[in-house]
Amino acid sequence: MGRGAARRSKMGTIVHRAVRRTAGGPGEGTLEVSADWVDSAGKPLLREDTRFVFRAAQGLRSIDRITTLTAVGGPVTFVDNKEGLIGMRVARGLEQPSNTPEVFTDAAGHATTVPALNNDGVTGHYRSSEGLEGDSVWGTRGRWTMLTGAVDGAPVTLAILDHPNNVGFPTYWHARGYGLFAANPLGTKVFSNGKEELNFRLDQGQATTFRYRVLILSSTATPDQIETYYRDFTR
Repeated sequence: MGRGAARRSKMGTIVHRAVRRTAGGPGEGTLEVSADWVDSAGKPLLREDTRFVFRAAQGLRSIDRITTLTAVGGPVTFVDNKEGLIGMRVARGLEQPSNTPEVFTDAAGHATTVPALNNDGVTGHYRSSEGLEGDSVWGTRGRWTMLTGAVDGAPVTLAILDHPNNVGFPTYWHARGYGLFAANPLGTKVFSNGKEELNFRLDQGQATTFRYRVLILSSTATPDQIETYYRDFTR
């Protein structure tokens, strides 16, 4: 059996099942969906019920994702892993300038080399709620992280906000300069260099809910402004 086949036996997928509800209106819309998280044999392990809330205002867009995961196929353990849990890949202009090649290794030990690239038009800069900036944000905890820069000459700020009721709060940030911007509350062992472990578990029938808000601003926001948005989110 090749390595690919051996890995596939340990992999699953998320299968969309239904759109339960949609609603629209001035400046706001909602979408509610259900999905099953299944193993390689197609057996459901988790049921996902997610509500998206989309909002629009002058110079601002926001997306709330409220996801409830319920164990339906017996106990489920989320073994600590640095990949996940909610994230995005950003436009080239929002990557952080880099002058040296870097090697990144995934949870299975597979290395990817990201070469030093031409930094023309690359303007991204991370800041966390804890006052850390740039590459220092990666692997640290924070209530929110923001990414500022310009795309085609226009200022942009992206932010991901973590909710105090989420497992693993305040989340670790898997914020990479090459354009991966993600919150991962389930990577404790990796980000603490093995000093702590979470290995979050749901028993049969047990559920947990993750709440996040993504902000997209047509401006260069300040940390104080993001903190104000955060207070609104958690109020």
